[in-house]
Amino acid sequence: MSRPRVAAFRPDDGRLADAAETLEALGADPVPDPMLAVEPTGAEPRTDADFAVLTSTTGAGLVADAGWTFDGDLCAIGETTAGALEDEGYTVETVPEEFSSAGLVAALNGRVDGKRVEVARSDHGSAVLLDGLESAGAYVHETVLYRLVRPEGSGESAALAADGELDAALFTSPLTVEHFLDAADERGVLDGALAGLDAATVGAIGEPTAETAREHGISVDVVPERADFDALAAAVLD
Repeated sequence: MSRPRVAAFRPDDGRLADAAETLEALGADPVPDPMLAVEPTGAEPRTDADFAVLTSTTGAGLVADAGWTFDGDLCAIGETTAGALEDEGYTVETVPEEFSSAGLVAALNGRVDGKRVEVARSDHGSAVLLDGLESAGAYVHETVLYRLVRPEGSGESAALAADGELDAALFTSPLTVEHFLDAADERGVLDGALAGLDAATVGAIGEPTAETAREHGISVDVVPERADFDALAAAVLD
């Protein structure tokens, strides 16, 4: 029996290679197709807030590299981001039970009224977080740490899907969904790629990613309980 061909869309900064190794260990034939590239802005989060929110491992690495210090309540959306911050020597006080913007807003509701909250993230962050915190009475400031762009030449997986040669796709953020579709359109295979995904097993790392996929007509088969790549890969391969 042939190994299933599975596409992974992580940034090509070490994470894509790690994803390919994970898929190989699970018995898959990986298709590493970077749909995201990180462009740091050089901006640093404020240090005088009562709460600070980091939303990704990329952001954790950037603030650590900049030597950012923070004495308030540090919050992370998800255990993976919290672990990355703690590996850099930070103490994370708050991780919501639901790893999403809405989950963090719920976790902080009642605690941030009249407080200053710093949100440090990419240029594609959800408005749900800022609006929710402001509705909870917080004074919110956002720092864009990095921009997320689609690398040139991406889209091998879209071509494979259009040819019916892709068995599974692992979407790890709403933007990977959008960039996959952009790459497919750029290659002139959008309709075929969508049909190929419909015949494949589609995994999404969390409900926001799954919802974006569904909004674009992509049926999502798997959303793991734990929002990290290893859990997503294992669930899809199962």
